[in-house]
Amino acid sequence: MSARILVVDDVPANLRLLEAKLGAEYYDVITAQRGEDALNKAWREQPDMILLDVMMPGMDGFETCRRLKDDPVTRHIPVVMITALDQREDRLRGLAAGAEDFLSKPFDDVQLLSRVRSLARHKVVIDELRSREASGRRMGVIDADVWRDNGLNGRVLVIDDAKRQAEKIRRALEAEHTVMLMGEPEEGRGGVDLFIVSVAAESFDGLKLIARMHSGEATRRLPILAVVDPDHMPRAVRALELGAHDIIYRPIDGDELAARTRTLIKRRRYVEALRQSLDQSLELAVTDQLTGLFNRRYLASHLEPLVQRAARGGEPVSLLVADIDYFKRINDAFGHDVGDEVIKEFAARLATNFRPVDIACRYGGEEFVVVMPGTRGDYAALVAERLRRHVAGSAFPIKGGAERIDVTVSIGVSASVTGADTADKLLKRADEALYRAKQAGRNRVIAEAA
Repeated sequence: MSARILVVDDVPANLRLLEAKLGAEYYDVITAQRGEDALNKAWREQPDMILLDVMMPGMDGFETCRRLKDDPVTRHIPVVMITALDQREDRLRGLAAGAEDFLSKPFDDVQLLSRVRSLARHKVVIDELRSREASGRRMGVIDADVWRDNGLNGRVLVIDDAKRQAEKIRRALEAEHTVMLMGEPEEGRGGVDLFIVSVAAESFDGLKLIARMHSGEATRRLPILAVVDPDHMPRAVRALELGAHDIIYRPIDGDELAARTRTLIKRRRYVEALRQSLDQSLELAVTDQLTGLFNRRYLASHLEPLVQRAARGGEPVSLLVADIDYFKRINDAFGHDVGDEVIKEFAARLATNFRPVDIACRYGGEEFVVVMPGTRGDYAALVAERLRRHVAGSAFPIKGGAERIDVTVSIGVSASVTGADTADKLLKRADEALYRAKQAGRNRVIAEAA
């Protein structure tokens, strides 16, 4: 998988070395020598990840990483900090600044490239969701910022048959998270935000379990932190290839574990927030917000295939066009707020008179359309008459139920015909029938002329 990588280092020889190694793997490499330059290029170029040196003049790597993660435009870009510093405190500072990993020089090329491939793979998912999020932002249906989580109060499941190590993990995380151990009665209850899997387990194959989780329908979206032995680097690389999102080496440092856990849970919640925002924007795109019925866009995309199938000799499809009588008088007499109440009440009655398979839409204003697949025109007219009686037979509550007013509806009905019928023709015939119902005095159902 190719990716665009921003490499930041103040030593030209280091830049050339990393550029050559990454270029040999067909990555597109951008370089920067100072923190300020890295921020500008990250904003402008939007790389897939950033390899960031710590020791630089002026703004060091820690501050550069913090600024990248504080900026909504760049915070989603994974950062791997690469440095000659190998002290525990430096590694924790890097993770606390928001870096996805912290590699000490001299690093193993295989380890670096496997980390790059893993982060690139996971970022593809985020990029796809973010591209759709941008559309939702323009529509005004997505929150301005879905990256507000601190990665705390997660539910962590530890899968490790080494009891002492599992208990150590629990102690390191229980102050910030709910931690469940493999085999405990509460294992997995209430959902899971993160799996911690031991690759060195004796009673099960940790690598096979990671692969199964990564491909399983119920677990593929959940992050996995693999616990590996530092002497078994090939297994660490393999864990990343099979779908682990991050790795931590034994003996486990509690503070490092806590930092990596927060990062993984925070990123997971960010991705899920993007998914929910996307679902919301898609729903809003096809739903009328006042009534909860489908809108005209949804009708246009679903009616034509049904009519074409019927025209070729398939199941018939019927269509109703309903219009609330004298709706302008209601608005003029009581105000638009009451008019909205009437429309919502009518939509509720409309929904209760049709089958789940029928497509009820608000076509615009006080006009509604119902598509009835697999239905002949005579049956559709009977259903339309039932709806008309339901509307006319019981006054509509208004002003929060303080008053009631009488409302009626006129309905036109049409049915598909074999041959060259189209959705537009079917709608036009129903609309013409509705017009005749209005001309005949309203509060009635008229089907298209045979």
